[in-house]
Amino acid sequence: MINNEIIIVQNLKKFFGEVKAVNGISFNVHKGEVFGLLGPNGAGKTTTIKLLLGLLEPNEGEMSIFGLNPEREEVKIKKRIGYVSEEPLIFKSLTPKDLFNFIASIRRLDETTTTERVREYLESFDALEYYDQLIATLSHGNKQKLQIIAAILHDPDLLILDEPIAGLDAKSVKVMKEILDLHIENGGSVLFSTHIMEIAQDLCDRIAIINKGKIVGIGTIEELRQKANKVGASLEDVFLRLTEQDTSVIEIVKRLRASFRKKNQ
Repeated sequence: MINNEIIIVQNLKKFFGEVKAVNGISFNVHKGEVFGLLGPNGAGKTTTIKLLLGLLEPNEGEMSIFGLNPEREEVKIKKRIGYVSEEPLIFKSLTPKDLFNFIASIRRLDETTTTERVREYLESFDALEYYDQLIATLSHGNKQKLQIIAAILHDPDLLILDEPIAGLDAKSVKVMKEILDLHIENGGSVLFSTHIMEIAQDLCDRIAIINKGKIVGIGTIEELRQKANKVGASLEDVFLRLTEQDTSVIEIVKRLRASFRKKNQ
């Protein structure tokens, strides 16, 4: 694999009519790193991930995962990845037990080992009590826990995570971070999409900031600070500068403070 690159994206474009959801982005994800896609809602993060997964066809550009083409070799790719979406995409008519047995079957995993691992993960997420309960009856957070377990059960080489902490409590977020650390320690890689600054700053080795379908900054947090001319600033301030929202935020804060003072005079 060239330069140890797990994902290569070059000049990728996806349009929906007049909407340029992804408009010529390029980035690479290296083996053993957590690479973040950071951007406001509607920036193009989820569309980029769906293109990589072969769920959408690009208008232009090139992509490869493990040196394979997502449009032509998606089955080979999916054997080696785990995917977590923002909205849980799992069979809600099943129980967790049925779901994990199904996954073990289609991925040809050892039944005994899989059962032991599932129990360990469920205990870690405080979700063992739901093992025989219909998934449809569970909360959004508990469905998300099941989706995370389903994504890591086969020890994938690459995790693709799209807003994976949606609905998770603080303890579950901590558990997920530990799982990601173990995944990286074992030679895995992660593509992590989020709009939460603290999570991105805590987890990601490098970050691509997307705004209106374009990458406006890419690199380590220190490199992004330099690009934004915000040395020592938080990722939130860097993000607002690079997405050209810092001025509008200042004006909003001024208006809110003026309104508050007026109301309390």
